[in-house]
Amino acid sequence: MKGNPEERAVQLGEYITETGATVRSAAKTFGISKSTVHKDITYRLEKQNHTLYDEVQKVLRVNKEERHLRGGAATRQKYHPEIE
Repeated sequence: MKGNPEERAVQLGEYITETGATVRSAAKTFGISKSTVHKDITYRLEKQNHTLYDEVQKVLRVNKEERHLRGGAATRQKYHPEIE
């Protein structure tokens, strides 16, 4: 998704708050890199829409707290697919 970075930042912010998406999944959905998503939702969004920025940061904080659980589940599935 090319175009205006400020509009993209708001769209990404809305998508992440509505779905609880991770940076990686948002990047895949929008067809852009993780670095671009991160820059959009941390720098550009803060200047565009501070309220939405705060909501996105809450979602990202939860995702960061849970990432070790998702990583463990992925590893378990990889080596023991019959368990889950």
